[in-house]
Amino acid sequence: MDDQLDYQSLELVQDNRVATIILNRPDVRNAFNETTIAEITRVFTELGSDKNIRAIVLAARGPAFCAGADLNWMKKMAGYTHEENCADAAQLAEMLRTIYFCPKPVVAKVQGDCYAGGMGLVAACDITVAVEDANFCLSEVKLGLIPATISPYVIKAMGENAARRYFLTAERFSASEALRMGFVHAAVKVDALDVTVDDIVKALVSASPNAVKHAKRLVQDVAGVQITETLIADTAERIALIRASEEGREGVRSFLEKRKPSWLN
Repeated sequence: MDDQLDYQSLELVQDNRVATIILNRPDVRNAFNETTIAEITRVFTELGSDKNIRAIVLAARGPAFCAGADLNWMKKMAGYTHEENCADAAQLAEMLRTIYFCPKPVVAKVQGDCYAGGMGLVAACDITVAVEDANFCLSEVKLGLIPATISPYVIKAMGENAARRYFLTAERFSASEALRMGFVHAAVKVDALDVTVDDIVKALVSASPNAVKHAKRLVQDVAGVQITETLIADTAERIALIRASEEGREGVRSFLEKRKPSWLN
C-alpha cells in the first residue's frame, strides 16, 4: 500500500484489518476534482486486493462530507470539447465502479452535508451511517446539468420513486428522509456516529472474509433480477461452492466444535 503522504486530497489510516479513507479537502467542503477522483480510484483498487484488510470506511474531515464537484474543476469543464467531457466523465464513472465492485465491504461515515456527486460516493458504498443533522441534495438541475454518472448507484440506493422527485426538483432533504427512503441505513446523533460505525465494522471483521466478499456480490447480482430457473440454479451453485470452500468448511467445523473460526485468530 502506498504511503498516505502520496495522496494530496485523502488520508489513509489502517488499524486492525480496517482501512479508513478520509476525504481531506475541508476548505472546499471536500468537493472533488480530477486529482481526488484518481486518488479514490487508486486507493480502493489497492485496498480491494490487500489481504490484510477486511473492511473499509469512507469518512471526511470538516463540517461537510462532500459537496460534489469542485468549482475550479467545473470552470475547466466549461471549456472542454465533447471528447474531453466524455473522457472526464469516464474517470468519475470508473471511480464509482471501483467503489461499488470493491471486494471488501465499504461503510460510508457521513458526518455532514452530502450533495450532488457526493451522493454518488455514498450510494456506491455498501452501508451508510449519517448524522441526524446532515442534509442531502441532488443539485445538478439547478446548474443546468443532470446526475447522470452517479444515477445507477443513487437510484439503486434511494429507489426509483424518490429519484423521480429529487433528481427533478433538486430539493434538499434531511437524514431522516434519507433513512426513510433507504438511502442511509442509520441516522444517529453526532456523539453516536463513531460507535455506530465501529459496531458495524466489528460485525464485518468478525465474519468470514470470503463469505462477506461473495455475499456482497450476491446482492449485486440478484437484486432486481426476475426469479427464473437460471437464477435458481445459479444461487444453488453459489451455496454449493461456498460450502466446499476452505472458510465454509472451517466455519461449520468451528460452530460444531464450539470454538472461534480461524479467521478470528
